[in-house]
Amino acid sequence: MKFETDEFVADRIKKLGEKVTTDIFSSTSPTFNLPVRAASNIHYNKDDGLLYLGTNRSTRDFFNFAHTRKFMQTLLVASKCKELIENQKTASIRELYYELKHNIPGTKENTFEGQDESDPLIEDLETMTDSLREQLHLKADSSGILFGKLIIEDMGDRIDCSKLGKSGLAIPSIVDDYKFLQCDADYVLVVETKAMVDRLVEEKFHLENNAILVGLGGQAARGARRLIKLLNERLKLPVYVFTDGDPWGYYIYSVVKTGSMNLAYESKRLATPNCRFLGMTMDDVDNFSLHKVTEHLKDVDKKRINQLLSYEWFKKPHWVKELKAMLSKGIRIEQQALASKSLEFVAKEYLPQKIAKKDFID
Repeated sequence: MKFETDEFVADRIKKLGEKVTTDIFSSTSPTFNLPVRAASNIHYNKDDGLLYLGTNRSTRDFFNFAHTRKFMQTLLVASKCKELIENQKTASIRELYYELKHNIPGTKENTFEGQDESDPLIEDLETMTDSLREQLHLKADSSGILFGKLIIEDMGDRIDCSKLGKSGLAIPSIVDDYKFLQCDADYVLVVETKAMVDRLVEEKFHLENNAILVGLGGQAARGARRLIKLLNERLKLPVYVFTDGDPWGYYIYSVVKTGSMNLAYESKRLATPNCRFLGMTMDDVDNFSLHKVTEHLKDVDKKRINQLLSYEWFKKPHWVKELKAMLSKGIRIEQQALASKSLEFVAKEYLPQKIAKKDFID
């Protein structure tokens, strides 16, 4: 994916400000026009297996009382990002929030009451300027961890990811500048929970099976998703995703594969359409005799399953079968339930067997 120059991105932000100025001097209510980032404007492309943001747009109007606060906040975020670009500084999204949070003179109002107000505006600015967070000189906190027979170069430093002990490589939000110097792995195994990654590392699964382990620690962060895609594209490594057998784990898989609704405008950059789901599944409960270690579905689980069934990208026959089987059985199964067999079971039997048999779901 092409990255525009800093000057080009800063100029896009400047043009937003110039439009506001033009509106003011023409006695027109200042407005921003931006894409609608809602489920109703998200479309699934069956041909490439990705989610995309549609063409519907909305207007943020300064003279609309319901929009005024957010309009002001949008200007603050845009101005700070332009300043970061021009000063060649990079800030975390948390730092951005604290830099912009202050009391508005003459009022009892704060510019921001919480980071939950500033974060969505960063995404708005990305779509309005057709830029990425990284191009706006912003980064998220590191989330995700990597282990395996991979040597990378990062800012001139050579890092052997097979020799990082139990700590692994913390995955930053910006990974495009990584240089892959050497890779002796056969595939990438993406794992939902940190506890399962810890178990696999203790069993030396990644070393004995020539795998690169990418631990998500829950929902996949942007940096981890981007790195998974780069490992697949640059190194031609197949990607297998291993999550809990519940609707939340299945959605994590779909985010890695097709993109997320919240970041549909970045699907081409973040999603890995040819990745495959490894487990856990309802068949695993029968095949590995795990009936006694399942969990009953809660109402919130059932609601989420029905939501997934309504999504076009989950309407493939095998996913419909899987989700309906979960509803019918009234159960879910966690990765850690495999420890009921033995602590070594997941690394010595479950994963090797499923990978050898190519027991995947697309």
